[in-house]
Amino acid sequence: MLNQYETVFIATPVLSEAQMKEAVAKYTELIRSNGGEVVYEEDWGLKQLAYPIQHKTSGFYYLIEFKANPEFIATLETQYRRDERVIRYLTVALDKHAVAYAERRRNNKAKAAAAPAAAEEEKVAETEEVKPAE
Repeated sequence: MLNQYETVFIATPVLSEAQMKEAVAKYTELIRSNGGEVVYEEDWGLKQLAYPIQHKTSGFYYLIEFKANPEFIATLETQYRRDERVIRYLTVALDKHAVAYAERRRNNKAKAAAAPAAAEEEKVAETEEVKPAE
């Protein structure tokens, strides 16, 4: 039985974009190679930390939502601890309410991303309909 989890890790801010993508690829591949399924990924970008960690005041945040066997979480967290690029991580098991919330959040995010494009199309349609009186 696969449980649904959400993991967020903070990578050191000195990484280049390519190094960050490589770190993300490592963990998504680790999940897939252990029989898991990546449901959703989200790059939160560079953010200020609430307090310095290893003398750093900012870090790259990345969220991965996935389904996996409960035994896999220990493997994932061991990999986080061994990776010097990762300065903090948190993995949480999602119950049915959290899964529903995460789906709503993803859908709202998709709608919000689609809304500006739709609003722009509406504006164009309105300006074409309204012709000035001659």
